[in-house]
Amino acid sequence: MKPARIALLCLGASFAAAAPPDARQQLNAWLNQLAFAQLQSRAETVAAIRTRGQAEVRKAFVRQRILSLIGGLPDRTGPVPVRQFGSVPGDGFRVEKIAYESLPGYFVTANVYVPASGAGPFPAVLLTPGHEPSGKAGQYNWGANLAHAGILSLAIDPMGQGERLQHYDPETKQSTVGQGTGEHGMAGFSTLLIGEHVSRYFINDGMRGVDYLTARPDVDPARIGAFGCSGGGTATAYLAALDDRIAVAATACYITSFRELLPAIGPQEAEQSIPGFLTEGFDFADWVELAAPKPYAIVSTTEDMFPYAGAQRSYEEARRIYGLYGAEDRIQWITGPGRHGNIGPLGPQIVAFLARWLKSATQPPEFRQFRLENPADLAVTPTGQVSTSLASKSLESINRGRAPALPDKPARRDDILMLTRCTVQPGAAPPEVTVVRSERREGYRLDIIVLHGESGAEIPGLLAVSGTPGRKPATLILDEAPIETVAASPTFTAAAAAGQVVLALQPRGTPGDAAPVQSPYLGPFNIIALRALLVGRTLVGLRIDDTIGAMNWLGTLPVVDRARISAWATGPMGVVLLHAAALDSRISQVTVDHTLRSYRLALDAPLHRGLPEIAIPGVLLHYDLPNLVRAIAPRPAIIVHPVGALGEELPAQ
Repeated sequence: MKPARIALLCLGASFAAAAPPDARQQLNAWLNQLAFAQLQSRAETVAAIRTRGQAEVRKAFVRQRILSLIGGLPDRTGPVPVRQFGSVPGDGFRVEKIAYESLPGYFVTANVYVPASGAGPFPAVLLTPGHEPSGKAGQYNWGANLAHAGILSLAIDPMGQGERLQHYDPETKQSTVGQGTGEHGMAGFSTLLIGEHVSRYFINDGMRGVDYLTARPDVDPARIGAFGCSGGGTATAYLAALDDRIAVAATACYITSFRELLPAIGPQEAEQSIPGFLTEGFDFADWVELAAPKPYAIVSTTEDMFPYAGAQRSYEEARRIYGLYGAEDRIQWITGPGRHGNIGPLGPQIVAFLARWLKSATQPPEFRQFRLENPADLAVTPTGQVSTSLASKSLESINRGRAPALPDKPARRDDILMLTRCTVQPGAAPPEVTVVRSERREGYRLDIIVLHGESGAEIPGLLAVSGTPGRKPATLILDEAPIETVAASPTFTAAAAAGQVVLALQPRGTPGDAAPVQSPYLGPFNIIALRALLVGRTLVGLRIDDTIGAMNWLGTLPVVDRARISAWATGPMGVVLLHAAALDSRISQVTVDHTLRSYRLALDAPLHRGLPEIAIPGVLLHYDLPNLVRAIAPRPAIIVHPVGALGEELPAQ
């Protein structure tokens, strides 16, 4: 074995001993501690609510703040444009096939289950499915049973499911980015760039569905309910909280508590993770309490990935709030054994709850198992997709049209601080540093170090110092590659051999290969980015703090010429470095390699890759990456091999 190879292996072993056991796990734990403090503050606020009047004040505040967090709701004016696509007969009902526009040119495909007995007006239920690829087709048994109970229902395809794939590939007949969570995440992070949250569109789809129902002569507008499971439970909870026309709600396999969820599976979905939700003092129970005193069923399974104990916590809190309205009998916790989504055995109780409150039924309706011989009969559009049949817009195309044109001027420091939520100031007290091991290299000493950052964060790094006397120029390197790989890279070794002081840093959350990947386009930082956003932080901001903290320490070294500290970063770390350099004038020169050219490229491209790692809520309302480069001027900023939305190198011009 060659000596260099031996040295690299030794370095790897040393670094493994020095590094935190799991950088991602450590960051998750720290973010959870922020969340728990925010949840404790919320618990104290809610415990102080003792009267109905106080509950109403809380509801008004929560509703206003949630609407602000999601960017408000789209304007809803005029009747809902609807296209009819025939019907399918059923056993005691018929299924009408429709598509309505929740926004101009943005279609929602749906099935309407109309009871065959009676002429109406019927009570109605909006049915929203979970993340199953089949979308509304999976609601057949629910729609059929509700129809038999004399309740009309509207089963819709959520965005990214059923006939509403945003990234549909006609050749494979599948989503390019992965159905359900992949589609939601892609749209979610592009929506985030313009200061809004993708949930506003899920809510709007439901509200326009209610608009459609209220316009039907066979529907009683005073008796409209909503029901959904999993992702459909999410949409139902949002709709019931924000649309006063929803008179009854049942949410299945969604309501829990963040205190139980975060240490378990953590956040799972773009539309379920509203930035700043925990910072504002909110939890799952707030969705239920916003609906009080409407009749409300929380449906839970004992082995659900959304923790059962959290559902119990939220139910007990919400029941106390309902009690302030004298409405304890209107909130019900329907439970049963099984894993996530196993609510079939609870069907009789769910339909009985809806029938009781929508029809004043004194006896539970019969609950049967209905099967459709050919589920394809429920398809609305001729091609099975709104994109190819109706030329429907996508959420990303809607976002492109809503993004403002940014002026060609430097990014403002206040905007950077506000949006990234970074907290470490240039010149602040430097972090403590532990030298784990030192070894001699040709021409320099190599230290394996750990910087002890914010709230005990352990940030691994390498420091190269030559033996020549006097102060030396320094280079700070940000790279997501394993630190032993960075130590052998030409960038590191050339600078160290030239006599510079070289500090290579691996900011928080890296390496990124230990997380589940919901879509190859979202990448491994999707879930941890959602966790940070919930508590009011950003992954970019956390890494800016690490970078500026490293600068604060580097400037204290007697061997460093503080007037000549340059910095180099590659890939997504280039976005971090551009922000840090715009805030920290001690960085005398910046080089970024294979870094996204601009956020606007990611928004404008049909597909983007790795956006969760670098997304900043509302960034395109204030600045873009070229504006950061202008903020760094007149210091040199060298852009090497800039890349597009998918990581492809852009032409030289």
